Amino acid sequence: MLGQKKGGPAGGTDKQTKATKNATAIACIGYMMCSSLMLISNKLAVHFFPAPGLVLILQLGLTALCVKAAGMAGLILVDDLEWTKVKPYSLVAVAFLGTIYTNIRTLQYANVETFIVFRASTPILVSVFDWIFLGRELPGFQSSLCLLGLLLGACGYVLCDKNFEVKGYVWVIVWYSVFCFDQIYLKHAADTVKMKSNWGKVYYSNLLACVPLVFLSLGNQETEVFDSTITLTAVLAVGLSCILGVAMSYFAWLARSLISATYFTVVGNSCKIITIIINRVIWDKHASNTGLGFLLLCLLCAYYYKQAPKRASCCTKSLPKVPL
Repeated sequence: MLGQKKGGPAGGTDKQTKATKNATAIACIGYMMCSSLMLISNKLAVHFFPAPGLVLILQLGLTALCVKAAGMAGLILVDDLEWTKVKPYSLVAVAFLGTIYTNIRTLQYANVETFIVFRASTPILVSVFDWIFLGRELPGFQSSLCLLGLLLGACGYVLCDKNFEVKGYVWVIVWYSVFCFDQIYLKHAADTVKMKSNWGKVYYSNLLACVPLVFLSLGNQETEVFDSTITLTAVLAVGLSCILGVAMSYFAWLARSLISATYFTVVGNSCKIITIIINRVIWDKHASNTGLGFLLLCLLCAYYYKQAPKRASCCTKSLPKVPL
């Protein structure tokens, strides 16, 4: 009984655990790289092409088109549109759209660091929702201290923000509320709606989100931007944001299916140091040194936050595995 064969159940479990860890690492690294660059890309896109709704239509539409085309060519596995999947994913699309639209409107009026500070503080609320709705334990002592640090860092940043603008903070508060709901519901959808592959989730969320965006853009009269000359810089900025959007959609959904909602937000927060460095290098639209100090406190706390485990009563439930 002491010598377990390599090909036996224990060996198979070890291989499965290793494969899951590798997939989780790939998903998190890919998401972190895309997330750190996407924030700057979107800021540049709406700066040179001031029509956030149209920018998002191009991003989401191109993502859905590329995924569907690759699926039809047999390169990847993509789910067909089915009402049984469209129905639950309609709310996913609304939550997803609400998050990215309020994100890009925030960037229109506030600097990148303001958004990052609020982004870094979201685990405070998401961890509670994780406990209430998704069967996680409450954060431990170390993680609770990290959440307290996030709160102090966010408050300190707001008090010393030299570029304080009411519109920017209104949009970031709206974004904060939508984002916390988005993290929980999208995690719920990733765990409960059976898809053939991760690309199916990408296709559904991006395609369905395009529909209300068209009406939103028309209502805001964003088509008037075409009356002015479209510069090469604007085309390049929007094009880069579209390419990053395709990659980020895939890695974001893959990561959501492998880690908790709170840990997903922490992963997104911890990579923002790259965003801060790029933002300070390319132009002068950034926070003061004191503000950056509070921002780094937020990022440090986000880095040391530890994911809460599943509650014992929830560990017995097995979820179907979705191919990459």
